[in-house]
Amino acid sequence: MPEPTTASSQYEAVVERLDELSRLCSQAQRRKSMLVFGPEGVGKTRLLHQFVAVQPRAVYMNQIATPRELLLCLLEELRRLQRGTQIPATLSSRSTPSLRGIAQRVLDQYPFILVFDQLAGPSRVCTGIIKELNYYDRTPIIFAARSPHMEDIGTLQPMCADRSERVEMRNFPTAVAGEFAQKRAEETKLTGSNLAVALHSIVDWSQGNPGSIIRMIEMARLPKYRMEDQIKVHVLYLDHLMGRHPLR
Repeated sequence: MPEPTTASSQYEAVVERLDELSRLCSQAQRRKSMLVFGPEGVGKTRLLHQFVAVQPRAVYMNQIATPRELLLCLLEELRRLQRGTQIPATLSSRSTPSLRGIAQRVLDQYPFILVFDQLAGPSRVCTGIIKELNYYDRTPIIFAARSPHMEDIGTLQPMCADRSERVEMRNFPTAVAGEFAQKRAEETKLTGSNLAVALHSIVDWSQGNPGSIIRMIEMARLPKYRMEDQIKVHVLYLDHLMGRHPLR
């Protein structure tokens, strides 16, 4: 019988996304594709990095713009991860169909998992090539998007039509978000006579979104949002509300 989960371990499990990571690893073991979706700042990229760190045959690609860029990046990663692959030394002169054929031969030979991050409205041509590389689930595809809708992920949506093939990442519950904000403030050495009030407001405004919490805590350290030993909470809120983030 498993030991009861303590409050501390519950916090760690939520912040480290252990449930989501376990689902991704289980899906990879079954050689099945998976869609990871959730709002900006929720931690999709961090989860994919965690997944790649524990999956030696996971190939991570980020912000791919064109089919050719996708294939060149993929082949370089395959060459790095697997010695002995029959990948030509020079790829830049190859046509896109030739690059696709080389990639498919390597993927047929080795059990890789492809991980695509930042698929924000990719072209149908680009997602079409990803589907071809998947080739009826022979090569699992893990991909991230802000929503599970067709307009966000193009032709990839049917690959993960079943709910069991989707991981929805949500904002932290209020209690976890509060602890997360407190720990983040300690790590960044954020101080202020009104720190407790500021952190409470930041958690409330963020609605538990970890990316928003991190960004507002970083903003709170800037001179613009300081007055003597206090944080100018309302100025911080207005800039956050209007999307004016000096850190960008």
